[in-house]
Parts: sequence; structure tokens; C-alpha cells
Amino acid sequence: MDKDLNTRGVENQVKGSAKEMIGKVRGDLGDATDNASEHIKGRKEQLEGKIQKNFGKGERKADIDE
Repeated sequence: MDKDLNTRGVENQVKGSAKEMIGKVRGDLGDATDNASEHIKGRKEQLEGKIQKNFGKGERKADIDE
């Protein structure tokens, strides 16, 4: 069964928020340990999460059933 845009949007928002938070923690940990590689990976993951979260918001707004 296909999920409607609203359901997929909510899932993307939740997953994106979690990814964004984990990326922030990872980036901050990289800063704290002076590990540039972990800092960069964390910030990349944080950005990916933010994009996914915003994509989910867009899906929810685009849902014509609402």
C-alpha cells in the first residue's frame, strides 16, 4: 500500500530531525576531540538531516488530501 504524501512527509521530518541531531552531536564531538574528519562527517550528516526534514515539510504541504 502506498503511503500518502502527508505520511511520508511526517516520516521524513522525523528521520531528518534525528539525523540532524546525531550529526550535530558527531560534529561537536569532533570539535571537542580536535578530530577534523569527525567534525566534517558530523556537519555533513547534520546538513543531510536538515534537507530531509525540509523535504518532509514540503511533502506535507503538497498533500492535496489535507
